[in-house]
Amino acid sequence: MNDKSEQELGTGVGARPAPVRYRTNPITSNPNSSAGEVALVGAGPGDPELLTLKAWRLITSAEIVLYDRLVSPEILALIPDSAEKIHVGKQRANHTLPQDQINQRLVDLAKQGFRVVRLKGGDPFIFGRGGEEIETLAGAGVRFQVVPGITAASGCAAYAGIPLTHRDHAQSVRFVTGHLKNNTCDLPWKDYVQTNHTLVFYMGLVGLPIICEQLIKHGMAPDMPIALISKGTTREQQVVTGNLETIVQRVHEEAVQAPTLVIVGQVVALRDRLDWVGGLPIF
Repeated sequence: MNDKSEQELGTGVGARPAPVRYRTNPITSNPNSSAGEVALVGAGPGDPELLTLKAWRLITSAEIVLYDRLVSPEILALIPDSAEKIHVGKQRANHTLPQDQINQRLVDLAKQGFRVVRLKGGDPFIFGRGGEEIETLAGAGVRFQVVPGITAASGCAAYAGIPLTHRDHAQSVRFVTGHLKNNTCDLPWKDYVQTNHTLVFYMGLVGLPIICEQLIKHGMAPDMPIALISKGTTREQQVVTGNLETIVQRVHEEAVQAPTLVIVGQVVALRDRLDWVGGLPIF
């Protein structure tokens, strides 16, 4: 019989807990792949304290980091000095690297044996094009893992004091890209006009006039509350509220800058009722 005590084995009363062993799973691997691997890491909406522990561990141990423009300076500061930092951010009509070149760069670096972090604002799988990147990695036989991040809708709404759902006002929520392709409004607007529903538009600053116009045109009340959150969860967070008829002028008066998030629904009115003043991070 093994003569180790229960306490030594970590099974008895007062036993010390076993040391935490961080796992890199879930991970997709190919037995013929190189030693390198890629981690698609969600950096969240800006506040570094919203990073997951796993995201922090991978960022601080990376050898190469490819990062987007939406990753905050405070999170970029966590990257080791020894790591190579490559900016691959995209702005409207100004892409540092086209997406297909980013995909291929990830493959090439991993096949050279590097631990690569693809650092994305928000969550990689919510308007982050992470699905396109893992398709390329999987096709090339490169090991990869995906680390979710707090998406902007959740983080920005919470810091602005706007619940996305509420028992009395919204039983569902929908995330929509506000980055209208070719400046068109080819979206299922009629489907968006529902009662007890919250709409969240990502990247909706430029398309805000079209968004408001089309929602009203398809039956949404012109006095529906709407909020635009700029640089959410950061020290520069700005929240502008109004309704579908007034918000465009309000945003112009306040000189709101991207990145922004647009929230439409009765839940926006709760912010004023709560007299919300908290939520901003202290760095």
